[in-house]
Amino acid sequence: MVDHLQKKPHSILVSYPLQGHVIPSVQLAIKLASSGFTITFINTQSIHHQITSKNQQSGHQEEDIFAEARRASPGLDIRYITVSDGLPVDFDRSLNHDQFMASLLHVFSAHVEEVLLKIILENKPNVSCLIADTFFVWPGHLAKKYGLLYISFWTEPALVFTLYYHMDLLRSNGHFGFIDAREDSIDYIPGVPRIEAKDLMSYLQTPDVSVTHQIIFKAFRDAKNADMVLCNTVEELEPQVISSIQKRVPFYAIGPLFPTSDFTSNNNVAMSLWAESDCSRWLDYQERGSVLYVSFGSYAHVRKIDLLKIANGLALSNVKFVWVMRPDIVDSDDADPLPDEFKKGTQDRGIIIPWCNQKQVISHPAIGGFLTHCGWNSILESIWCELPMLCFPLLTDQFTNRKLVVDDWKIGVDLCVVKNLVTPNEVAKNVKYLMTEESSRELRNAVKEIKNILDKAIQNGGSSWCNTTKYIKDLRLILENKNKRNLNV
Repeated sequence: MVDHLQKKPHSILVSYPLQGHVIPSVQLAIKLASSGFTITFINTQSIHHQITSKNQQSGHQEEDIFAEARRASPGLDIRYITVSDGLPVDFDRSLNHDQFMASLLHVFSAHVEEVLLKIILENKPNVSCLIADTFFVWPGHLAKKYGLLYISFWTEPALVFTLYYHMDLLRSNGHFGFIDAREDSIDYIPGVPRIEAKDLMSYLQTPDVSVTHQIIFKAFRDAKNADMVLCNTVEELEPQVISSIQKRVPFYAIGPLFPTSDFTSNNNVAMSLWAESDCSRWLDYQERGSVLYVSFGSYAHVRKIDLLKIANGLALSNVKFVWVMRPDIVDSDDADPLPDEFKKGTQDRGIIIPWCNQKQVISHPAIGGFLTHCGWNSILESIWCELPMLCFPLLTDQFTNRKLVVDDWKIGVDLCVVKNLVTPNEVAKNVKYLMTEESSRELRNAVKEIKNILDKAIQNGGSSWCNTTKYIKDLRLILENKNKRNLNV
Protein backbone atom coordinates (compact mmCIF):
# COMPACT_ATOMS: atom_id res chain seq x y z
CA MET A 1 0.00 0.00 0.00
CA VAL A 2 1.42 3.39 -1.05
CA ASP A 3 1.32 6.10 1.60
CA HIS A 4 -0.80 8.87 0.10
CA LEU A 5 1.43 11.48 1.75
CA GLN A 6 4.17 10.50 -0.68
CA LYS A 7 1.89 11.70 -3.44
CA LYS A 8 1.15 15.34 -4.15
CA PRO A 9 -1.43 16.74 -1.70
CA HIS A 10 -4.67 17.44 -3.54
CA SER A 11 -6.52 20.65 -2.66
CA ILE A 12 -9.96 21.58 -3.94
CA LEU A 13 -10.16 25.37 -4.42
CA VAL A 14 -13.55 27.09 -4.74
CA SER A 15 -13.46 30.64 -6.07
CA TYR A 16 -16.04 33.25 -5.06
CA PRO A 17 -17.90 34.29 -8.23
CA LEU A 18 -16.82 37.92 -8.48
CA GLN A 19 -14.00 39.30 -10.65
CA GLY A 20 -12.07 40.67 -7.67
CA HIS A 21 -12.07 37.24 -6.01
CA VAL A 22 -11.43 35.14 -9.12
CA ILE A 23 -8.16 36.96 -9.90
CA PRO A 24 -6.32 36.14 -6.63
CA SER A 25 -7.91 32.66 -6.51
CA VAL A 26 -6.42 31.82 -9.91
CA GLN A 27 -3.03 33.09 -8.77
CA LEU A 28 -3.26 31.07 -5.55
CA ALA A 29 -4.03 27.94 -7.57
CA ILE A 30 -0.96 28.54 -9.75
CA LYS A 31 1.25 29.32 -6.73
CA LEU A 32 0.26 26.09 -4.95
CA ALA A 33 0.43 23.95 -8.09
CA SER A 34 3.91 25.36 -8.72
CA SER A 35 4.82 24.22 -5.19
CA GLY A 36 3.84 20.60 -5.85
CA PHE A 37 0.10 20.52 -5.14
CA THR A 38 -2.63 19.00 -7.23
CA ILE A 39 -5.37 21.62 -7.46
CA THR A 40 -8.95 21.14 -8.56
CA PHE A 41 -10.29 24.63 -9.27
CA ILE A 42 -14.08 25.03 -9.05
CA ASN A 43 -15.57 28.00 -10.89
CA THR A 44 -19.19 28.96 -11.45
CA GLN A 45 -20.73 28.43 -14.86
CA SER A 46 -21.66 32.12 -14.95
CA ILE A 47 -18.09 33.37 -14.44
CA HIS A 48 -16.79 30.70 -16.82
CA HIS A 49 -19.31 31.76 -19.47
CA GLN A 50 -18.34 35.42 -19.18
CA ILE A 51 -14.64 34.62 -19.48
CA THR A 52 -14.89 32.12 -22.33
CA SER A 53 -17.52 33.99 -24.37
CA LYS A 54 -15.28 37.05 -24.26
CA ASN A 55 -12.35 34.94 -25.43
CA GLN A 56 -14.41 33.32 -28.19
CA GLN A 57 -15.11 36.81 -29.54
CA SER A 58 -11.34 37.32 -29.83
CA GLY A 59 -10.80 33.96 -31.52
CA HIS A 60 -9.73 31.89 -28.49
CA GLN A 61 -12.06 29.04 -27.55
CA GLU A 62 -10.56 27.30 -24.52
CA GLU A 63 -13.07 25.49 -22.33
CA ASP A 64 -10.53 25.28 -19.52
CA ILE A 65 -9.13 28.64 -18.40
CA PHE A 66 -5.92 26.93 -17.20
CA ALA A 67 -5.24 25.13 -20.50
CA GLU A 68 -2.75 27.69 -21.79
CA ALA A 69 -1.01 27.88 -18.40
CA ARG A 70 -0.50 24.10 -18.43
CA ARG A 71 0.92 24.25 -21.94
CA ALA A 72 3.36 26.93 -20.80
CA SER A 73 4.24 25.00 -17.61
CA PRO A 74 3.54 21.29 -18.21
CA GLY A 75 4.23 20.39 -14.58
CA LEU A 76 1.21 22.32 -13.29
CA ASP A 77 -1.38 19.83 -12.05
CA ILE A 78 -4.54 21.96 -12.10
CA ARG A 79 -7.90 20.42 -12.93
CA TYR A 80 -10.87 22.65 -13.77
CA ILE A 81 -14.58 22.16 -13.04
CA THR A 82 -17.58 24.46 -13.36
CA VAL A 83 -20.85 24.29 -11.41
CA SER A 84 -24.04 26.33 -11.33
CA ASP A 85 -24.44 29.05 -8.71
CA GLY A 86 -28.19 28.41 -8.82
CA LEU A 87 -29.10 31.20 -11.24
CA PRO A 88 -29.35 31.34 -15.05
CA VAL A 89 -26.03 32.12 -16.72
CA ASP A 90 -27.27 35.40 -18.23
CA PHE A 91 -28.92 36.64 -14.99
CA ASP A 92 -27.70 40.16 -14.04
CA ARG A 93 -26.09 39.47 -10.69
CA SER A 94 -24.74 42.96 -10.00
CA LEU A 95 -28.16 44.60 -10.42
CA ASN A 96 -29.87 41.88 -8.37
CA HIS A 97 -27.30 41.69 -5.60
CA ASP A 98 -29.49 40.30 -2.81
CA GLN A 99 -30.98 37.59 -5.05
CA PHE A 100 -27.46 36.62 -6.13
CA MET A 101 -26.28 36.49 -2.50
CA ALA A 102 -29.32 34.40 -1.52
CA SER A 103 -28.50 31.88 -4.23
CA LEU A 104 -24.89 31.64 -3.01
CA LEU A 105 -26.20 31.17 0.53
CA HIS A 106 -28.90 28.56 -0.12
CA VAL A 107 -28.23 26.82 -3.46
CA PHE A 108 -24.58 26.98 -4.52
CA SER A 109 -23.26 24.73 -1.76
CA ALA A 110 -25.43 21.82 -2.95
CA HIS A 111 -23.83 21.98 -6.39
CA VAL A 112 -20.36 22.22 -4.85
CA GLU A 113 -21.03 19.27 -2.55
CA GLU A 114 -22.14 17.12 -5.48
CA VAL A 115 -18.90 17.70 -7.39
CA LEU A 116 -16.82 17.58 -4.18
CA LEU A 117 -18.05 14.08 -3.42
CA LYS A 118 -17.32 13.00 -6.99
CA ILE A 119 -13.74 14.33 -6.76
CA ILE A 120 -13.14 12.60 -3.43
CA LEU A 121 -14.45 9.26 -4.69
CA GLU A 122 -12.32 9.45 -7.83
CA ASN A 123 -9.13 10.57 -6.04
CA LYS A 124 -9.43 8.96 -2.61
CA PRO A 125 -7.42 8.95 -0.39
CA ASN A 126 -5.28 11.77 -1.79
CA VAL A 127 -7.72 14.71 -1.46
CA SER A 128 -6.51 16.54 1.64
CA CYS A 129 -8.14 19.94 2.00
CA LEU A 130 -10.81 22.33 0.84
CA ILE A 131 -9.63 25.87 0.11
CA ALA A 132 -12.57 28.22 -0.19
CA ASP A 133 -13.21 31.93 -0.12
CA THR A 134 -13.95 33.14 3.40
CA PHE A 135 -17.24 34.70 2.27
CA PHE A 136 -18.78 31.28 1.66
CA VAL A 137 -20.84 30.01 4.62
CA TRP A 138 -20.50 26.25 4.06
CA PRO A 139 -16.82 25.21 3.61
CA GLY A 140 -16.21 24.30 7.24
CA HIS A 141 -19.29 22.07 7.31
CA LEU A 142 -18.42 20.31 4.04
CA ALA A 143 -14.77 19.87 5.02
CA LYS A 144 -15.73 18.28 8.33
CA LYS A 145 -18.36 16.07 6.66
CA TYR A 146 -15.81 14.63 4.21
CA GLY A 147 -12.78 14.56 6.50
CA LEU A 148 -10.90 17.42 4.82
CA LEU A 149 -8.96 20.32 6.28
CA TYR A 150 -10.67 23.69 5.78
CA ILE A 151 -8.39 26.45 4.48
CA SER A 152 -10.13 29.82 4.42
CA PHE A 153 -8.91 32.16 1.67
CA TRP A 154 -9.26 35.88 2.41
CA THR A 155 -8.82 38.13 -0.64
CA GLU A 156 -8.94 41.48 1.21
CA PRO A 157 -6.70 43.21 3.80
CA ALA A 158 -6.13 41.66 7.20
CA LEU A 159 -7.71 44.79 8.74
CA VAL A 160 -11.03 44.01 7.05
CA PHE A 161 -10.81 40.37 8.16
CA THR A 162 -10.26 41.32 11.80
CA LEU A 163 -13.10 43.87 11.82
CA TYR A 164 -15.53 41.24 10.52
CA TYR A 165 -14.01 38.71 12.93
CA HIS A 166 -14.88 41.04 15.83
CA MET A 167 -18.40 42.04 14.74
CA ASP A 168 -19.62 40.93 18.16
CA LEU A 169 -17.45 43.61 19.81
CA LEU A 170 -18.71 46.27 17.39
CA ARG A 171 -22.28 45.27 18.18
CA SER A 172 -21.83 45.08 21.96
CA ASN A 173 -20.19 48.52 21.95
CA GLY A 174 -22.98 50.06 19.87
CA HIS A 175 -21.02 50.75 16.69
CA PHE A 176 -22.93 48.27 14.53
CA GLY A 177 -26.44 46.89 14.30
CA PHE A 178 -28.38 49.88 15.62
CA ILE A 179 -30.37 52.64 13.93
CA ASP A 180 -28.60 55.16 16.17
CA ALA A 181 -25.21 53.42 16.08
CA ARG A 182 -22.30 55.27 17.65
CA GLU A 183 -20.20 57.36 15.28
CA ASP A 184 -17.18 58.01 17.49
CA SER A 185 -13.75 56.39 17.19
CA ILE A 186 -13.35 52.64 17.75
CA ASP A 187 -10.34 51.70 19.88
CA TYR A 188 -11.22 48.28 21.33
CA ILE A 189 -10.60 45.91 18.40
CA PRO A 190 -7.52 43.74 19.08
CA GLY A 191 -4.61 44.76 16.88
CA VAL A 192 -6.36 47.91 15.59
CA PRO A 193 -5.10 51.05 17.39
CA ARG A 194 -8.01 53.24 16.29
CA ILE A 195 -10.47 53.43 13.44
CA GLU A 196 -13.32 55.81 12.70
CA ALA A 197 -16.85 54.50 12.26
CA LYS A 198 -16.94 56.00 8.75
CA ASP A 199 -14.02 53.75 7.82
CA LEU A 200 -15.82 50.51 8.58
CA MET A 201 -16.93 48.38 5.65
CA SER A 202 -20.19 49.58 4.12
CA TYR A 203 -22.06 46.52 5.44
CA LEU A 204 -21.16 47.57 8.99
CA GLN A 205 -22.34 51.14 8.44
CA THR A 206 -26.00 50.27 7.94
CA PRO A 207 -28.60 49.18 10.51
CA ASP A 208 -30.49 47.12 7.92
CA VAL A 209 -29.91 43.37 8.09
CA SER A 210 -29.85 41.98 4.54
CA VAL A 211 -29.01 38.59 3.08
CA THR A 212 -25.45 39.86 2.71
CA HIS A 213 -25.25 40.40 6.48
CA GLN A 214 -26.52 36.86 7.06
CA ILE A 215 -23.73 35.59 4.81
CA ILE A 216 -21.08 37.61 6.63
CA PHE A 217 -22.28 36.44 10.07
CA LYS A 218 -22.28 32.79 9.04
CA ALA A 219 -19.07 33.03 7.02
CA PHE A 220 -17.07 34.35 9.95
CA ARG A 221 -18.52 31.82 12.36
CA ASP A 222 -17.18 29.28 9.88
CA ALA A 223 -13.82 31.04 9.45
CA LYS A 224 -13.19 31.10 13.21
CA ASN A 225 -12.99 27.30 13.05
CA ALA A 226 -10.82 27.12 9.93
CA ASP A 227 -7.66 25.05 10.15
CA MET A 228 -5.76 27.86 8.43
CA VAL A 229 -6.41 31.25 6.81
CA LEU A 230 -4.50 32.41 3.73
CA CYS A 231 -4.59 36.18 3.11
CA ASN A 232 -3.69 38.27 0.07
CA THR A 233 -1.75 40.87 2.03
CA VAL A 234 1.82 41.54 3.13
CA GLU A 235 2.90 41.19 6.75
CA GLU A 236 4.90 44.44 6.84
CA LEU A 237 1.86 46.45 5.70
CA GLU A 238 -0.38 45.30 8.58
CA PRO A 239 1.93 43.97 11.32
CA GLN A 240 -0.21 44.71 14.39
CA VAL A 241 -3.42 43.40 12.90
CA ILE A 242 -1.79 40.23 11.63
CA SER A 243 0.06 39.58 14.89
CA SER A 244 -3.20 39.89 16.80
CA ILE A 245 -5.32 37.70 14.53
CA GLN A 246 -2.62 35.01 14.54
CA LYS A 247 -3.37 34.51 18.24
CA ARG A 248 -6.87 33.39 17.27
CA VAL A 249 -6.42 31.46 14.01
CA PRO A 250 -3.39 30.27 11.99
CA PHE A 251 -3.11 33.20 9.57
CA TYR A 252 -0.64 33.39 6.67
CA ALA A 253 -0.02 36.65 4.77
CA ILE A 254 1.10 35.45 1.30
CA GLY A 255 0.40 38.43 -0.98
CA PRO A 256 0.51 40.11 -3.34
CA LEU A 257 -1.06 37.41 -5.49
CA PHE A 258 -0.25 38.40 -9.04
CA PRO A 259 2.55 37.35 -11.44
CA THR A 260 5.09 39.99 -10.43
CA SER A 261 7.91 38.62 -12.61
CA ASP A 262 5.93 39.66 -15.70
CA PHE A 263 3.35 42.07 -14.40
CA THR A 264 1.48 42.43 -17.68
CA SER A 265 0.94 38.65 -17.78
CA ASN A 266 -1.86 36.67 -16.16
CA ASN A 267 0.21 33.47 -16.17
CA ASN A 268 -1.61 32.60 -19.41
CA VAL A 269 -4.95 32.33 -17.60
CA ALA A 270 -7.95 34.25 -18.91
CA MET A 271 -9.70 35.99 -16.01
CA SER A 272 -11.37 39.08 -17.46
CA LEU A 273 -15.17 39.10 -17.61
CA TRP A 274 -15.33 41.55 -20.52
CA ALA A 275 -13.53 41.98 -23.83
CA GLU A 276 -10.41 44.09 -23.35
CA SER A 277 -9.64 47.19 -25.39
CA ASP A 278 -6.05 47.95 -26.31
CA CYS A 279 -5.10 51.58 -25.70
CA SER A 280 -1.31 51.06 -25.79
CA ARG A 281 -0.83 52.85 -29.11
CA TRP A 282 -2.58 55.96 -27.79
CA LEU A 283 -0.53 55.81 -24.59
CA ASP A 284 2.70 55.47 -26.57
CA TYR A 285 2.18 59.02 -27.86
CA GLN A 286 1.65 60.57 -24.42
CA GLU A 287 4.32 62.08 -22.18
CA ARG A 288 5.65 60.02 -19.29
CA GLY A 289 3.39 60.17 -16.21
CA SER A 290 0.90 62.54 -17.87
CA VAL A 291 -2.19 60.29 -18.00
CA LEU A 292 -4.66 59.57 -15.20
CA TYR A 293 -6.13 56.06 -15.22
CA VAL A 294 -9.78 55.99 -14.07
CA SER A 295 -11.62 52.80 -13.16
CA PHE A 296 -14.34 51.93 -10.66
CA GLY A 297 -13.85 48.19 -10.78
CA SER A 298 -15.87 45.23 -11.93
CA TYR A 299 -18.96 45.09 -9.74
CA ALA A 300 -20.17 48.14 -7.81
CA HIS A 301 -22.32 50.77 -9.48
CA VAL A 302 -21.75 54.52 -9.44
CA ARG A 303 -24.61 56.97 -8.97
CA LYS A 304 -25.16 58.76 -12.26
CA ILE A 305 -25.13 62.16 -10.56
CA ASP A 306 -21.68 61.41 -9.12
CA LEU A 307 -20.42 60.05 -12.44
CA LEU A 308 -21.42 63.26 -14.22
CA LYS A 309 -19.75 65.45 -11.58
CA ILE A 310 -16.55 63.42 -11.81
CA ALA A 311 -16.67 63.81 -15.59
CA ASN A 312 -17.13 67.57 -15.25
CA GLY A 313 -14.21 67.68 -12.82
CA LEU A 314 -12.00 65.77 -15.24
CA ALA A 315 -12.97 68.21 -17.99
CA LEU A 316 -12.07 71.18 -15.73
CA SER A 317 -8.71 69.67 -14.76
CA ASN A 318 -7.35 69.58 -18.33
CA VAL A 319 -5.52 66.38 -17.37
CA LYS A 320 -5.14 63.54 -19.89
CA PHE A 321 -6.97 60.35 -18.98
CA VAL A 322 -7.90 56.77 -19.82
CA TRP A 323 -11.36 56.08 -18.40
CA VAL A 324 -12.61 52.50 -18.14
CA MET A 325 -16.35 52.81 -18.49
CA ARG A 326 -17.80 49.39 -17.72
CA PRO A 327 -20.99 48.79 -19.75
CA ASP A 328 -23.18 48.59 -16.62
CA ILE A 329 -21.34 51.19 -14.51
CA VAL A 330 -24.63 52.97 -13.69
CA ASP A 331 -27.11 50.26 -14.62
CA SER A 332 -27.60 47.82 -17.46
CA ASP A 333 -30.12 50.11 -19.21
CA ASP A 334 -27.70 53.05 -19.34
CA ALA A 335 -24.70 51.66 -21.22
CA ASP A 336 -23.53 55.14 -22.32
CA PRO A 337 -24.06 57.46 -19.34
CA LEU A 338 -21.54 60.17 -20.24
CA PRO A 339 -22.93 63.19 -22.10
CA ASP A 340 -21.78 63.84 -25.67
CA GLU A 341 -20.47 67.30 -24.75
CA PHE A 342 -18.01 65.73 -22.28
CA LYS A 343 -16.76 63.22 -24.82
CA LYS A 344 -16.41 65.84 -27.54
CA GLY A 345 -14.79 68.35 -25.19
CA THR A 346 -12.11 65.91 -24.00
CA GLN A 347 -11.50 63.81 -27.12
CA ASP A 348 -8.13 65.48 -27.72
CA ARG A 349 -6.74 64.42 -24.31
CA GLY A 350 -8.71 61.42 -23.15
CA ILE A 351 -10.04 58.07 -24.26
CA ILE A 352 -12.99 56.11 -22.89
CA ILE A 353 -12.90 52.32 -23.18
CA PRO A 354 -15.35 49.66 -21.93
CA TRP A 355 -12.70 47.41 -20.30
CA CYS A 356 -8.97 46.69 -20.48
CA ASN A 357 -6.11 44.63 -19.12
CA GLN A 358 -5.64 46.90 -16.12
CA LYS A 359 -2.17 45.66 -15.19
CA GLN A 360 -0.95 46.23 -18.75
CA VAL A 361 -2.36 49.76 -18.88
CA ILE A 362 -1.24 51.03 -15.47
CA SER A 363 2.28 49.69 -15.99
CA HIS A 364 2.63 51.87 -19.09
CA PRO A 365 5.11 54.77 -18.54
CA ALA A 366 2.49 57.32 -19.62
CA ILE A 367 0.23 56.54 -16.65
CA GLY A 368 0.94 58.82 -13.67
CA GLY A 369 -1.96 58.22 -11.27
CA PHE A 370 -4.99 56.07 -10.57
CA LEU A 371 -8.52 57.29 -9.74
CA THR A 372 -9.86 54.15 -8.07
CA HIS A 373 -12.82 52.72 -6.19
CA CYS A 374 -10.25 51.22 -3.76
CA GLY A 375 -10.78 47.58 -4.60
CA TRP A 376 -7.97 45.59 -2.97
CA ASN A 377 -6.61 44.15 -6.23
CA SER A 378 -6.48 47.63 -7.76
CA ILE A 379 -4.65 49.01 -4.73
CA LEU A 380 -2.00 46.29 -4.81
CA GLU A 381 -1.55 46.68 -8.56
CA SER A 382 -1.32 50.47 -8.27
CA ILE A 383 1.35 50.14 -5.57
CA TRP A 384 3.29 47.69 -7.74
CA CYS A 385 3.32 50.28 -10.54
CA GLU A 386 4.27 53.04 -8.07
CA LEU A 387 1.13 55.05 -8.81
CA PRO A 388 -0.39 57.38 -6.21
CA MET A 389 -4.16 57.10 -5.91
CA LEU A 390 -7.28 59.25 -5.88
CA CYS A 391 -9.78 57.38 -3.76
CA PHE A 392 -13.52 57.13 -4.36
CA PRO A 393 -14.82 54.06 -2.47
CA LEU A 394 -18.23 52.71 -3.41
CA LEU A 395 -18.99 49.51 -1.52
CA THR A 396 -17.99 46.92 1.10
CA ASP A 397 -14.24 46.83 2.04
CA GLN A 398 -13.41 49.81 -0.18
CA PHE A 399 -14.07 52.34 2.61
CA THR A 400 -11.66 50.53 4.93
CA ASN A 401 -9.12 50.12 2.14
CA ARG A 402 -9.29 53.89 1.60
CA LYS A 403 -8.22 54.39 5.20
CA LEU A 404 -5.12 52.26 4.63
CA VAL A 405 -4.19 54.13 1.44
CA VAL A 406 -4.87 57.69 2.58
CA ASP A 407 -4.52 57.75 6.37
CA ASP A 408 -2.07 54.95 7.18
CA TRP A 409 0.28 54.57 4.22
CA LYS A 410 -0.21 58.09 2.81
CA ILE A 411 0.03 56.95 -0.80
CA GLY A 412 -3.22 58.54 -1.94
CA VAL A 413 -5.75 61.30 -1.32
CA ASP A 414 -9.53 61.44 -1.25
CA LEU A 415 -11.28 62.46 -4.44
CA CYS A 416 -13.81 64.32 -2.27
CA VAL A 417 -13.52 65.10 1.43
CA VAL A 418 -17.20 64.61 2.26
CA LYS A 419 -18.68 61.21 1.49
CA ASN A 420 -21.45 61.30 -1.14
CA LEU A 421 -20.80 64.99 -1.84
CA VAL A 422 -18.96 65.17 -5.14
CA THR A 423 -18.30 68.57 -6.70
CA PRO A 424 -16.62 69.17 -10.08
CA ASN A 425 -14.33 71.84 -8.64
CA GLU A 426 -13.03 69.57 -5.89
CA VAL A 427 -12.53 66.73 -8.37
CA ALA A 428 -10.56 69.03 -10.69
CA LYS A 429 -8.43 70.36 -7.82
CA ASN A 430 -7.52 66.90 -6.54
CA VAL A 431 -6.89 65.47 -10.01
CA LYS A 432 -4.44 68.31 -10.73
CA TYR A 433 -2.81 67.84 -7.33
CA LEU A 434 -2.27 64.13 -7.93
CA MET A 435 -1.00 64.53 -11.48
CA THR A 436 1.38 67.41 -10.77
CA GLU A 437 4.69 65.84 -9.84
CA GLU A 438 5.78 68.65 -7.54
CA SER A 439 2.61 68.74 -5.43
CA SER A 440 2.32 64.94 -5.18
CA ARG A 441 6.02 64.23 -4.59
CA GLU A 442 5.47 62.96 -1.03
CA LEU A 443 2.79 60.56 -2.24
CA ARG A 444 5.07 59.27 -4.99
CA ASN A 445 7.98 58.76 -2.62
CA ALA A 446 5.70 56.94 -0.17
CA VAL A 447 4.28 54.60 -2.81
CA LYS A 448 7.81 53.71 -3.95
CA GLU A 449 8.63 52.69 -0.39
CA ILE A 450 5.51 50.51 -0.17
CA LYS A 451 6.35 48.97 -3.57
CA ASN A 452 9.77 48.01 -2.17
CA ILE A 453 8.03 46.30 0.76
CA LEU A 454 5.91 44.23 -1.63
CA ASP A 455 8.93 43.41 -3.75
CA LYS A 456 11.02 42.23 -0.79
CA ALA A 457 8.12 40.21 0.64
CA ILE A 458 7.90 37.92 -2.39
CA GLN A 459 11.65 37.42 -2.83
CA ASN A 460 13.37 34.34 -1.39
CA GLY A 461 13.51 34.89 2.35
CA GLY A 462 10.88 37.66 2.28
CA SER A 463 7.85 37.53 4.56
CA SER A 464 5.32 36.30 1.97
CA TRP A 465 7.80 33.76 0.59
CA CYS A 466 8.45 32.49 4.13
CA ASN A 467 4.74 32.44 5.00
CA THR A 468 3.90 30.44 1.86
CA THR A 469 6.71 28.00 2.68
CA LYS A 470 5.50 27.77 6.29
CA TYR A 471 1.90 27.18 5.19
CA ILE A 472 2.96 24.28 2.97
CA LYS A 473 5.19 22.83 5.71
CA ASP A 474 2.47 23.22 8.37
CA LEU A 475 -0.15 21.71 6.09
CA ARG A 476 2.00 18.67 5.35
CA LEU A 477 2.68 18.22 9.07
CA ILE A 478 -1.05 18.36 9.91
CA LEU A 479 -1.78 15.82 7.18
CA GLU A 480 1.01 13.56 8.39
CA ASN A 481 -0.30 13.65 11.97
CA LYS A 482 -3.84 13.09 10.74
CA ASN A 483 -2.71 10.07 8.74
CA LYS A 484 -0.87 8.62 11.74
CA ARG A 485 -3.99 9.00 13.89
CA ASN A 486 -6.06 7.23 11.23
CA LEU A 487 -3.58 4.36 11.08
CA ASN A 488 -3.73 3.98 14.87
CA VAL A 489 -7.51 3.80 14.96
